[in-house]
Parts: sequence; C-alpha cells; structure tokens
Amino acid sequence: MRSDSEHAHRIFISVGSNIDKEKYTRAAILELGQVFESLVLSQVYESEAVGFVGQNFYNLVVKATTTASIEAVCQILKNIEDKHKRQRGTEKFSPRTLDLDLLLYDAVVCQSPVELPRGEILYNAFVLQPLAEIAPSDKHPLVHQSYQQLWQQYDKSQQQLWPIAFDWSPEHP
Repeated sequence: MRSDSEHAHRIFISVGSNIDKEKYTRAAILELGQVFESLVLSQVYESEAVGFVGQNFYNLVVKATTTASIEAVCQILKNIEDKHKRQRGTEKFSPRTLDLDLLLYDAVVCQSPVELPRGEILYNAFVLQPLAEIAPSDKHPLVHQSYQQLWQQYDKSQQQLWPIAFDWSPEHP
C-alpha cells in the first residue's frame, strides 16, 4: 500500500474478537502491520458482548498511516477478516473471530463507502477508551471535542472494560 507520490493518510481501526480471541487479535495486528505503516496500538481491553449474549471480547484501537483510499482500506480490512474465518450473517450482533472497523480516515466525514467517523466512537467504551488512549488530543470531526474529553464525559457505568496484559510474542505450537 505504499506510494511515494501519494499523501499518507492517518487511519484508526478498531479490532475486536470473541472467538479464540488471543489468536485472532494477534493475527490481526501482524497482518495490519504488513499492509499499513507506523502502527501504534492501544492497550488491549476485555469487555462483555454488546447486543447479544456471548463470550467476552478483546478490543483495541490501532493508529496507522496509509496511501490507500477509504474504499481500499475497507476492502483490506474485509479481506483480513475473511482470511481469519469471519462469518458474515444477517445478525449485526454476533460472535466473531475478527471484527475490523475503520473508525477514522484523517478528518473525513462521509456516509459512503462507510460511515466516517464511525458512530461507535461515541457510544462504545471499547472503542472510545482505547482511542482516547492513543489520540487523546485529536478532535472528533463532528462534535469537535477531544477523545480524552469525550472519554472523561462518557458514562462508564454503561459498559465495563478490563485492561488485559496481552502477550504479543508469537504463539508457540
């Protein structure tokens, strides 16, 4: 995804998994590092499933740079999910091996090809807290408050998060 003649865009991606979550979280980061530049990772958090009864999730947010278009980034994320056995059904809220969502692409505001900034930023602790951790002074393009301010104002009784001491070393067979 490199091109010296194109401008590098700053992107933020949420990563979530609740099926074999350690394996798929690690795999996602390795693959994102192969296609995007300058990865910065938030801490990994565990959270309860939202919208359905299921295993807890591991979540984090990744900051990266890319010269790829929004459409290309979305396709890359879908391809990574598919490679790691993401089941796509009719239910929005369901267990998943891997859930990769483009949260922000520079300060772009759009509804197509994907909603940017992603609505979950303002409503889900498992997106907002890790985003505030790695981009505290960045401002949300619609509400014009920093992610740190938004996290401070967030009703933390809505969703509980637990920081995880995640071992990033490669898995052993």
